[in-house]
Amino acid sequence: MASRNFYIQLIFRVLVISLTALAFAFGVVKLWYFTMVFSFFFLITQVYFLIAFINSTNRKIAYFFDAIRNEDFTLRFPEKVAIKSFKELNQSLNRVNGLIQEVHLQLQIREQYYQEILKQASIGIMTFNEKGHILFSNPTLEKLLNYTPLNHIKQLAQVDEKLYQVFKSFRPFERKLFQLTNEREQIQLALKSTPLTLDGKSLILVVVQDIHEELDEKETESWVRLIRVLTHEIMNTITPIASISDSIIKYYRKNNKIVPLQDLDESQIKNTLKGLEVIKEQGGNLMDFVQSYRSLLNVPEPNKTIVSGKGLLEKIDVLMSARLEEGQTDFKLICDPEDLEFFIDEKQITQVLINLVKNALQSVNESDEGSVKMIAGMDNNGIKFIEIKDNGPGIPLDLIDEIFVPFFTTKNEGTGIGLSLSKQVMQLHGGSLKVRSIPNQETVFRLAFS
Repeated sequence: MASRNFYIQLIFRVLVISLTALAFAFGVVKLWYFTMVFSFFFLITQVYFLIAFINSTNRKIAYFFDAIRNEDFTLRFPEKVAIKSFKELNQSLNRVNGLIQEVHLQLQIREQYYQEILKQASIGIMTFNEKGHILFSNPTLEKLLNYTPLNHIKQLAQVDEKLYQVFKSFRPFERKLFQLTNEREQIQLALKSTPLTLDGKSLILVVVQDIHEELDEKETESWVRLIRVLTHEIMNTITPIASISDSIIKYYRKNNKIVPLQDLDESQIKNTLKGLEVIKEQGGNLMDFVQSYRSLLNVPEPNKTIVSGKGLLEKIDVLMSARLEEGQTDFKLICDPEDLEFFIDEKQITQVLINLVKNALQSVNESDEGSVKMIAGMDNNGIKFIEIKDNGPGIPLDLIDEIFVPFFTTKNEGTGIGLSLSKQVMQLHGGSLKVRSIPNQETVFRLAFS
């Protein structure tokens, strides 16, 4: 409505100016000086009022947008004016101003709500730009680092120089662990970065979490599982020894008196010899068990050299060829790229791969279409890896967290330290050993080298 009245007034004023101009031209032609002078001044007056009319409207709109830009919602245009079009225009501007003010208040409330959530979060949160300026850090982060206020990542050097280097070299989607030591305690921090774009500017969002309690829980859980397995293995070995020893003692002692030699028959002596042989065998098994435990605790530091990936896989192929039954198991090697190289202790990694391939071959041993693949390559993040895949029965979901526990085994033979020893070797290499399994479809052990 205001726009329509504005156009009507504008058209009316233009028509008046046009008619005045015609009257002025007519006065010039007829030499009517009074008409000419009167129309001339009237024309100037009309042009002046037209410009003032347009400028008045433009100034109102300009003031309106300036106020909006400066978040000043106190600006009100008078609605009690004589000109109806101005009155309707002012009412429209005031109405729009009220709506924008309401939206702005809602956004502020929502922003305060999210800010409060971030402040109360139990994990540290920080955002910083490419120049290292920190745009936001919540109180949890400042408490973890024992430093406030945080304005630039260079301030982290005052907390720990290595921590500053971690943040300085952070790339999108990276995950890192950092042990922060201060005068109060040692804190194990897990850091994860995520890229953001705000107003066309690239930012890095870093989430920092104290995982000390989680590590303590995992450590306790690992000890419980280890003790459970150790207890099981030791009891399995000692129980027959105790039982046989008790039976033998009964041959030679009755009523707390030693049985005379002449009262012993041949069968008792034979049973005694058999029992002693079993005790000796069980004792030997217990000694082997203790020796395997010692080997698990004394893994030497890796002596790393540059090793050809293709040559390493071919070496495993030769070593495992004797275990392959003709035509029963399909064993494939893939190295992509072919010039892939690893910086590893060749002897240790060879032993790890032999153990994993041996397990894979055993898992598909009874399958008519058994397949085992050993793949060496590099992922999109530049991480070199070796994977051993098989299509055997797989690992049940309830056991997948147990297989790396020392001495845990589902086989009738073996000590159960192969996988735990392999994982320890990979940790000493600065890498990792992980597994994923879909029963009766695919099981993959992945060695990742940092």
